[in-house]
Amino acid sequence: MSLFLAHGGEETAIAPDALQSMLVTTLEALGTRRKVLLVPPDHTRAASRAGDLTRWAAEYYGDRLDAILPALGTHAPMTPAQLRWMFGEMPQDRVRVHHWRTDVQTLGEVPREFIEQESEGKLHYSWPAQVNRLVAEGGHDLILSIGQVVPHEVIGMANYNKNILIGTGGREGINRSHYLGAVYGMERIMGRADNPVRRVLNEAASRFLALLPIVYALTVVGRDAGGAQVVRGLFIGDDEECFARAAELSLKVNFELVPEPITKALVYLEPHEFQSTWLGNKAIYRTRMALADDAELIILAPAVKEFGEDAGIDAMIRKYGYFGTQATLDAVQKNADLAADLSAAAHLIHGSSEGRFRITWCPGGLSREEIESVGFGYGDLEAMRARYDPARLEHGMNEIEGERVFYIANPGLGLWAHRDRLQE
Repeated sequence: MSLFLAHGGEETAIAPDALQSMLVTTLEALGTRRKVLLVPPDHTRAASRAGDLTRWAAEYYGDRLDAILPALGTHAPMTPAQLRWMFGEMPQDRVRVHHWRTDVQTLGEVPREFIEQESEGKLHYSWPAQVNRLVAEGGHDLILSIGQVVPHEVIGMANYNKNILIGTGGREGINRSHYLGAVYGMERIMGRADNPVRRVLNEAASRFLALLPIVYALTVVGRDAGGAQVVRGLFIGDDEECFARAAELSLKVNFELVPEPITKALVYLEPHEFQSTWLGNKAIYRTRMALADDAELIILAPAVKEFGEDAGIDAMIRKYGYFGTQATLDAVQKNADLAADLSAAAHLIHGSSEGRFRITWCPGGLSREEIESVGFGYGDLEAMRARYDPARLEHGMNEIEGERVFYIANPGLGLWAHRDRLQE
């Protein structure tokens, strides 16, 4: 087990040519590989720079590249236009779609006793380690898993073995891991590399992934003084140290402690990345620990047109709505459809303010009736955009006609909190 590359720091800015050079040099050091599988994220993780890393790796391996399997998890398959936007000019005929409900293999199970312990006795099921059949049975001599380490609502810090076990995982594995995180408590998990969900995945990886030739290429991405995205670190390895080093830097780069609770926050959801509340609720997850009681969170979402990218999950959100933890737990107990789709239940918990602050969604493709039916407030997109023009706002606190508004251009790049909301 090895850490092949660890480069970066809080003030580091890795230019694209340097990023490519470090990747290619590391791939050369790995030695000859004859059948390669690349596992990048999809377009909803574009800030990761995984698009560039995937294209460069594909160019390096050439005919030795067998396939590219975007780690969709429950997300919708990428369109040809999205593939071009994310990865550039790359052989799309090598791209395979991950079908999370059907195209998976169960490698084994983390026992129920382990889940009971990690859930503090709240959950009583085992956890199936599921991966796409191409990962398990493809006969590859290199599986290069590419992505970004950044604070995450389900697993504390994104990526590492999550990209394989959740990103190419199956229905039950995704459902049960998401529900574990929700029941344990999102605010106890976000920004923490060590937590119950991560420990379950680490246990599964040590038991069932050890014989697979997986190497992780992990970026850390932040913003410079002018607000532009910049790569702060690149870490490549096949062990937990790779992730630990990236998570340590991400916490320094992506976590922002605000000096006082925010009474009004405005979050913009970039159209290429966010078309659903399933994805766009990052605006809620990543800001909730910074928001004052009775604060207002306004979400400008020009491309959001649905609740869930998956039709089944969309139906669950429309049926049960974002009405808080207790309402969702009660619904799981009383309704077989929601009990059978625990990742949807977890999402409903994550997306609720628990009545503590107000959430105003301003979507381009959902009506007032649809938004209000699931428990959110509705705002007219054009009216809100005219009053709070993202083009005129700077990241952080702004004053608009005597009103103080905290602006975030991309919630996927960070985690915001006030120290009163931190439990540790």
